[in-house]
Amino acid sequence: MRITHTRVLVDDQQQALLFYTGKLGFMVKHDLHTGSGRRLTVVSPHAPDGVELELAPADHPAAGPFRAALVADGIPFTSFTVRDVQAEYERLVERGVRFVQPPTTTGATTAAVLDDTCGNLIRIESGSPA
Repeated sequence: MRITHTRVLVDDQQQALLFYTGKLGFMVKHDLHTGSGRRLTVVSPHAPDGVELELAPADHPAAGPFRAALVADGIPFTSFTVRDVQAEYERLVERGVRFVQPPTTTGATTAAVLDDTCGNLIRIESGSPA
């Protein structure tokens, strides 16, 4: 068994697409307009055949309260691994990304948390998870 897809729930798929591709640097894998909406996935340019991140509409009634509670408690919706958190933090700040937690080292892990502008906090991390 392996993970091939995961998702983040977003307020606006077009805004999310602009953020995840234009700011974070992911690339579009699928952008399919279906009868019931849009299936939109992005991947890392370093692993174009790797795990796909679906930018899924947050239209389920439970999505709003769930994501609001995570944000209120400072809990990231998901995490991305980077080689160098400090360098990635500086690159993303230059691109206008807002961080709610700057790079912080705990044990062997360094992490920072950003606001994806679509209703989620996202953690970037390097090192071994604590």
